[in-house]
Amino acid sequence: MTTTESAPPAAAPPPPSSKRGPVFRFLFHHEIDEYPRPAGRTGYLALAIVATIVLYYTYYTQTGVTPNILAYYHMSFAFYVGIVIVSNLIGAFASLPASQTDRLGRTNVVIYGLLLVGLLVAVGVPNAHTEWSFAVVICLLGLVEGAILVATPALVRDFSPQLGRASAMGFWTVGPVAGSLLTSIVAHNTLDHFGDWQSQFIISGISALVVFVVALFFMRDLSPRIRDQLMVTARDQTLVEARAMGISDDELRAATASPWRQILKWDLIGSAFGISVFLLVYYVAASFFTIYYVVTFLNPNGTGFTTPQANGLNEWFWTADIIALIVVGILSDKLRVRKPFMLFGALLSIVMLLLFGSRATHPHTGYYTLAFLGVGLAITLSCAFAPWMAGYTETIEAKNPALVATGLALWGWIIRMVVGVSFIFLPIVINTVNPVVDNSPVATAQICPSKGPGGTTAETFAAEQPKSVAFAKAHTPLLEKIQANSAVVNAVAANPSGANIAAASKALGPVYFAQLVKYESQLKTLVQPYQCELNYLSANQAALTKLQDAQAKSPQQWQRWFWVDLVGMVVFIPLIWLTKGRWSPRKAKQDEQEHDRLVAEELSHLQHESAGAGASSP
Repeated sequence: MTTTESAPPAAAPPPPSSKRGPVFRFLFHHEIDEYPRPAGRTGYLALAIVATIVLYYTYYTQTGVTPNILAYYHMSFAFYVGIVIVSNLIGAFASLPASQTDRLGRTNVVIYGLLLVGLLVAVGVPNAHTEWSFAVVICLLGLVEGAILVATPALVRDFSPQLGRASAMGFWTVGPVAGSLLTSIVAHNTLDHFGDWQSQFIISGISALVVFVVALFFMRDLSPRIRDQLMVTARDQTLVEARAMGISDDELRAATASPWRQILKWDLIGSAFGISVFLLVYYVAASFFTIYYVVTFLNPNGTGFTTPQANGLNEWFWTADIIALIVVGILSDKLRVRKPFMLFGALLSIVMLLLFGSRATHPHTGYYTLAFLGVGLAITLSCAFAPWMAGYTETIEAKNPALVATGLALWGWIIRMVVGVSFIFLPIVINTVNPVVDNSPVATAQICPSKGPGGTTAETFAAEQPKSVAFAKAHTPLLEKIQANSAVVNAVAANPSGANIAAASKALGPVYFAQLVKYESQLKTLVQPYQCELNYLSANQAALTKLQDAQAKSPQQWQRWFWVDLVGMVVFIPLIWLTKGRWSPRKAKQDEQEHDRLVAEELSHLQHESAGAGASSP
């Protein structure tokens, strides 16, 4: 149904669900039969975006605590990536049946998706005591997310005319990005407070259940007679509602007949594939940046970044992404063009990824340098993606505005397949994560937990581990001698009397006793507080060797993967031309004026027909 169709007004039949009971209508019928006024439309859009934010917050919660999950389950990085791959592939095929929201509406998928993910995350994950049970829960999350990936942007499209589409899609895209930002903010500020990583899932799961209740009461769908029409500007509202009065059930069924035959076209497939490979680095950021920062970069004191610090860097990235999505969407709508933003964003993204990826081999890169480069990369990615989402939905509408969800299902399937297949090769290219994580302070804290005030903690050992290990390796004979004669050494420490000193000197021998006196300070600060951790690392010399080898190879491996992502950006550029829309703002303005003229003519025609029908009636 397009803007050029006309039909005599007629009373629309009541929706089938009106014959159902009040409980059924409350739970499952959320349609409205009029296009809402600006305030109402803004409210419905806002609720759809809030739902998207919370849904992705729950989906990405695991990315904020990836090092902790690997250490808790003693899970290999390859196994963890396997979970991400399977979850994405399940989500890809869940996208396909979500195309039925063109016929059945979008809201029930979103509302009950919130309920399902809330229960899975708040209850399922904290009670997953093995890596396999954890994997099952995350894959079920992927199933729900795949359907929501189609339903929420379709809902946003329904409530946004084309000339406000980039802004609306910019706000929708804020959902996944803000979900990642929420993950980082909450982990950064509460992970140390609660102590266990499961707390992060409980917090995000509860938030999803709260929004589920709000959505159940207030989220709405446009009726098919309204949403199946093309609306270019808000000025089309009167015409859209007038047409809706004359659309029959047979016309609705005809509009959505053979949906895949109408949508499976080379321009939509090519465009969806292009943005999928362009966003490979985005999905690496969403899934693996936390672990990347932890295993690659060092603080000024020589220790690796902690999980909260890595989440702090993620906060910079996602905040910049959110702001840029909104600003670029507004600019794209004001200029009425999409493609120039896509091309400009793609070229700048290539430059920023080159700069960002080049730092992987510089482990002492400063925290704020990494934050600045991450901000630049996020902004340039947003510059391309928000206008692309608008342009892609407009390309679907040019074929059939009644099949927006089917077109988005095609995109959802392609992007999840591309991400899933590409991540199959991630642990092959980057095989150094596990030795680093398995011997990190987080992992050793599982074996040598905190002893309370003044005792060892993961944080203090993280700060002192390099110096502690280096001292222990340089003075291994001394430490072995001290351990073998711990009774006399402890006696001297407790009471440095002449008798105890003489006994210790005799037991250790003059050489080692002199070293004991010389290194008294280092022994008290670098050895005694961390004896458990040092014993663990000493007993696992092979693992320690692997750790040192992995730390040497890891930067080049991550860098290699970033260059793969860069190739995806290059592939995207020629596929920009497949998307509908003008390059010139002047010509786009002319198209809008011509559209307004046609709308005015059609509305006048319908009004004359209606007046004639009224005059001829008895």
